[in-house]
Parts: sequence; C-alpha cells; structure tokens
Amino acid sequence: MRRTLLVFGLAAAALAAAVIAPTAAISKSREPDGPLVIGHRGASGYRPEHTLEAYRLAIRLGADYIEPDLVSTKDGVLVARHENEISGTTDVAGKIEFADRRATKTIDGIAVTGWFTEDFTLAELRTLRAKERLPSVRVANTSFDGRLPIPTLQEVIDLARAESRRLGRTIGVYPETKHPTYFQSIGLALEPPLVRVLKQNRLTGKHDPVIVQSFETANLRALSRQVDVRLAQLLDAAGRPYDFVVAGDPRTYADLATASGLRWIARYADGVGVNKNLIVPRDTAGNVLAPSTVVRDAHRAGLDVHAWTFRAENQFLAVDHRIGNDPNARGDITAEYELFFALGVDGVFSDHPDTAVAARAALPVGRSREVRVA
Repeated sequence: MRRTLLVFGLAAAALAAAVIAPTAAISKSREPDGPLVIGHRGASGYRPEHTLEAYRLAIRLGADYIEPDLVSTKDGVLVARHENEISGTTDVAGKIEFADRRATKTIDGIAVTGWFTEDFTLAELRTLRAKERLPSVRVANTSFDGRLPIPTLQEVIDLARAESRRLGRTIGVYPETKHPTYFQSIGLALEPPLVRVLKQNRLTGKHDPVIVQSFETANLRALSRQVDVRLAQLLDAAGRPYDFVVAGDPRTYADLATASGLRWIARYADGVGVNKNLIVPRDTAGNVLAPSTVVRDAHRAGLDVHAWTFRAENQFLAVDHRIGNDPNARGDITAEYELFFALGVDGVFSDHPDTAVAARAALPVGRSREVRVA
C-alpha cells in the first residue's frame, strides 16, 4: 500500500505542478488532444508482433500510430520484423529447405546464430509464417502461430491508409530502422528504400502521418537532409548508439538524455523515444524512484517525448504496479499510464493499446503536456 501511495503521490505532485505549454513538434492539430498511443509492433499483447493482424487490431483498439520495425531482405525490400534474425518470430527453423541458411553473424558487435532476413528474397520470406515471440507469457497468441505472413513496409502503409479511410481518422506509421550500420556494411542500407517508399506514398512532410525512429544517430541525421518527415531519436537506459561505437564517439545514451544532449538531438530530430526507466527510474528491487528531468529538458529543447514500452503483465511493471505474484498476470497498467501522463509524456508505445486509450480518455480535457520536475 505504501508503494502504491508513493506512485499516486508522484503523479499527483506532477499534476499539481502543471504549467501550460505549447503543443510540441510531433503532435499535430489533426492528432488527438493528449498523448499519442502507438501500437508497439501492432497490438503485440494480443497477436504475434509485426503482423498485419497485430497492426489491424491495434487500430481497432484505438491506436493513433502503428510501429513496424524494418529490416531488409536479400533483394532490398523492407519488411516488418523486430530483428533480422527470425528464428524466434517465424517458423523458419522447421523449414528443411532453408536448413543450410542457418548462420552465425556479428550484429552490432554481438555474435548471433540463426536465420537472417538478408539471406532470403522476399519471395522466400513469403513462404514463412509468424509465431509468438513470448509463448510462455502470451499463450493465447500462440493460436495464431503458422497462420500469418511477414508484411512489407508498403503493406503496412496500405493498411494504415485503408483503415484511415474506413474509420474517418488518420492512422500514422512509426517505422524503426533496425541495425542501420550493420545493414549498410553488407550493402543493404535501409535508408534508400525507406526514402523511396515514403516518396512513392507522398509521405515526405512534417505534417504527414509518419515518424521515423532509430537507436542510431547517423542515419537519422542523414534522413533529416533527405526528407522532411518527423524523426525520433531512441534513447535506451544503458549502452550507446552503435554508430558511436564504430565512430569512436564515447557518448552514451545517458549522455544524450542530458539537457545538452537533448539540445544536440534537436538539431536533427523532432522527438525522442525514451526507455521508461530514464523517465522514472527503478531501484534494484524494481520499485519506482523519483522522476528524472528528461521530459522537462526534452520539452525545453523543443522535442516531444514518447515513452516505451508499456506492457500489462506484472513482469514488465514496477513492483508498485504489480497485482499478485504471477509474473504473467496483468498488473495495474492504468496506474503506470497515469504516472507517465502526469509527467507530461507526449506519447506511449504500448503492447496493449486499448489500455493506453482508456487511460488517456480519463485525462482532464486540455491537460498540459508539460509539468515541472524538481
């Protein structure tokens, strides 16, 4: 109970200190009044991630944006997979005809063994089917194993546009380029086909419903000179961008999350996608601590803040928000949203977008997007 009161105390204190601030760059007038809800890999809490069914359900549950992670095929087509190694998210390991494609590669400095999208043409990937990445956590999702194909970026855009017309509201696409330095090193740079698809779909301006994100910086800086779409720099709670590793730049994500680092990001990006633990740290036992100044500092730099990742299961929540001892049971995800909304985040990436939509609906009309943090 004491931990619960601490969480609500933090949220209440943040709301009490709210000040009126102009709408930040990523939030356009045609987008909702309140934080954006981004279907993380689709509605991945309910369907295998990065499938058209997951994206379609996210839209039906009220998501404003759907998020495809992008990797390349052998023939240079961008497809939606969380990683280029696909043994955990497809049935490739059971395909005898592809047994000889199993390989060990070094991805961002780490040896990875499995099957990789860059070793398959799109036609070959079309013969595979998705499977649930967390089968012991999301057992119901396994009922879709072996049924759903791997979509291309173009198919995701087509779905968003079709659903926008059907529902009478704009559905945005929020692609993430995965391992851009690696893909460039093997002659399959992600940015040229991404720019080509965006241009073919007339999605090149600041007001278009697309935001491109990446954990690396060099590719976003290059994209900022090629198209005018909104860009979001991803910030993790540990480590550093791999392009910094290659370039010998000693800065870490923690450095980029400082006031000066955020001002540097604002030179090329419109927002930051921030690991929740950078905004509300946790102690070693998993309890929430006092919030950081990241949201305030980002807003002062003119950047929006989209926090990731909100998942309803206990094991992904702070101790303060868990209900019972079953790690796979649902906890109090609403309390977590309330805490982060009170701190002024401009959007949330959620595996369960319906829960984020419901929490947003309970916010006061005209809630400020920025609060004072001591």
